[in-house]
Parts: sequence; structure tokens; C-alpha cells
Amino acid sequence: MTFFLPQDNPLYSYFGVFYGVIALWGGIWGLIIARQWGGFRSLFGRAIIMFSLGLFAQEFGQCAYTFYIFVLHVDIPYPSIGDIGFFATIPFYIYGAYLLAKVAGVKVTLKSYKNKLQAIIIPVLMLILAYGLFIQHHSLSTIDLGQPLRTFLDFGYPFGQAIYISIGILTYSLTRNILGGVMRPVILFLIIAFGAQFLADYVFIFFSDKYYPGSVLDYIYAVAYFLMAFGILQLQTVITKLKNSNPN
Repeated sequence: MTFFLPQDNPLYSYFGVFYGVIALWGGIWGLIIARQWGGFRSLFGRAIIMFSLGLFAQEFGQCAYTFYIFVLHVDIPYPSIGDIGFFATIPFYIYGAYLLAKVAGVKVTLKSYKNKLQAIIIPVLMLILAYGLFIQHHSLSTIDLGQPLRTFLDFGYPFGQAIYISIGILTYSLTRNILGGVMRPVILFLIIAFGAQFLADYVFIFFSDKYYPGSVLDYIYAVAYFLMAFGILQLQTVITKLKNSNPN
């Protein structure tokens, strides 16, 4: 008795096509929530919009992969058009995390020496982690200068994600008493979502040549999309609490 279907079962392909809808759904809800908070006119609204755009960028990448598999009937190349969307998520998330940090009052709390030290140590540790994981996949002697785009993406994915994760961790550590602490649970959840995205892209870099629809990689991405979408929805609870505490 087996608990897994054969690799060529069409159900895997259907899953590989449709799980990206999770990202699309989260992005749409993000825009709806951002509009309630003033859209681009407010820091909070802009932060949510950036997270939504990051999810839309992921869905673009998923659609590109679907095109390769079901229209062109070819193995997905790496790099590919899909990486335009997948990599675009990084600057969107970085800017969104930065805006959320401003909403949470990190700029003010950085006045203390201890907090300034955290602002240095946390990003450095994340970059060391990203580099440590990266060199497991590459060494300077194996970098192919004839494939500069692939090398850039292999470096850029973990390093870029280390930036937005470190901003999230820094924001969480420095917002203990800001806004009554209402931001902390949501920020922690977003950090987990960032980590899931980091894991998904890191696994993809290692196993891109072995990818097939419905592989374990797709399940990791599905979880990452769900966590980010749910994190965006949790921001709505922050908005509600803030409005209730400041009815004027």
C-alpha cells in the first residue's frame, strides 16, 4: 500500500497549476485591506500594498511556469521568465517590511545604544546565515561566469531575503511597548511567512533541475503563500484594534 501517487499522475500537474491561486487571493485581500487604511496615502496602507504586490509577483512566476509546462511542453529553465516575478517579490517585501517598521516606531526606539547594536547584529547574522547556506551550493571555484544571471539570482535570492527577514526580526525585537504591543504577534507571524518564502526559494535553488509539478517544492511554496496571505489578513486585526483604541 502506498500513500503517494505516481509522479506522472495528472493530479500533481493540476496542483502545480492551481496552488498559486493562494498568492492571488492573498494579494487581492491585501489591496482591499490597504484601501481601508488609506492605500498609498498611509504608511500602513503602503506596507500592505507592497506585501500584496509581492504575492502577485509570485503568481506571475507561477503562471510563467504553467506556460512552460502546459503550452511549450518543456522543462522549466532556470533562470526563466518566471524569475522576473519570483525575484521581484524581494524588493516588494523589503520595502513593505521597512514601512511596517516605520509604522511600529522603530526609528524612535533606535535612539538607545542597545537597540542600535541590535540593528547591526541582526542583519549581519542573517547575512552570515544566507552566505553559509549559499556556499553549500556554490564555491568561488564553481561559479560559472558564462551564466551571470543564474549566479546573480543564486546570490540575490538568499541575500535579498535575509534583508527583509532581518528587518522583520529587528522590528519585532524593538516594538515591545510600541502601540501597546498590538503589532508584535502579527509581525512575528510575518517573520514566519518570510522564513517560509526563504526556505522555498532556497530549496528551489538546490533542486531546480529536479523540479516537477506537485513536487515537495510546490507544497513548500503553497505553505509560504498561505502564511503570507494569512499574515496580511491578520494586519486587519491590527487596524481594527488601533481604530477602536483611537475612535477619533
